[in-house]
Amino acid sequence: MSGAADVRALLAAAARVARDPAIVDALVSSTGLSRENVELSLAAHLELDAPDAEIDSLVAGAGRAESVHVVLSASVFVAPLRAIALALAASDRVTVHASRREPVFARALVAALGDPRVRLVEERVVDAAEIHVYGRAETIASVRRAAGPRSIVRGHGPGLGVALVSGDFARAASLLAEDVTAFDQRGCLSPRVAYVVGDAHAFARAAADALEARAALFPRGALDPGEATDLARWTSTAAYAGTLHRGAASAVAVLDADALPPSGRHLLVRPLDSPASFLSVLGALGPFVTTVGTNLALDPVPHVRLCALGAMQRPPFDGPVDRRPPT
Repeated sequence: MSGAADVRALLAAAARVARDPAIVDALVSSTGLSRENVELSLAAHLELDAPDAEIDSLVAGAGRAESVHVVLSASVFVAPLRAIALALAASDRVTVHASRREPVFARALVAALGDPRVRLVEERVVDAAEIHVYGRAETIASVRRAAGPRSIVRGHGPGLGVALVSGDFARAASLLAEDVTAFDQRGCLSPRVAYVVGDAHAFARAAADALEARAALFPRGALDPGEATDLARWTSTAAYAGTLHRGAASAVAVLDADALPPSGRHLLVRPLDSPASFLSVLGALGPFVTTVGTNLALDPVPHVRLCALGAMQRPPFDGPVDRRPPT
């Protein structure tokens, strides 16, 4: 098959996985997300209807390799679809190491595909021409140290989403709440900071209300111990140095300082003088920003995806979700 046909076959396999009634319970158990959030993710964030132009773009950018090994992360359970698609577009020999914390979706996808060119393996590092690693910086460094001398390691490391907001705060807050809620804010596209041109306190109140309203429909899963510890530290800082809106399943702080909140539906709101100041803000955040959601018109920013609020967790299926150069 051609690269595009291979990717379409993988998308069809993902659709079969999503329709399997047993997959939801398995994913609730492996991810810690609520049932409602898992069902939302399968319905709204799994790229099953990618248009031909996006598939062709993914294939064109994949290059060619004798073999590709994929090391997956646990943070966003639908991410294996795009990662395996990139690998299959590049090579007829693909091995996949599923995350031990969330192996369910990757295993189900490879089984549904049923293509002998794509195999699951237990080893995190194998001898391959290319190794695509998704996850923490420590994971990428570990794989790079263990990789053989002929392997090219392409690392897609930690990142975050950023929002730029002005104008209709109620609508912007509602849309941003959708982006925060998906995957309980654990992905590299998840917005953690909102820069607000105008009354930052008014937007924070609207965002806090929107997140709690969203939680009534899509409850938050349990925080892991690290998130709970980080949240206690962050909310203490925010309450002391800024303004904190604490809900049952979220927290929003207005604080003009570099105090990133932990994942788990928590948002830092920072005031911004004008949209023109935003580029310097991005420069200060360095290489960590993967996507910007906004209700303003912005010029393209190198290595950052721009999108509308509410679409930050629905990027085009045109290549790595992370547009930053691989490490």
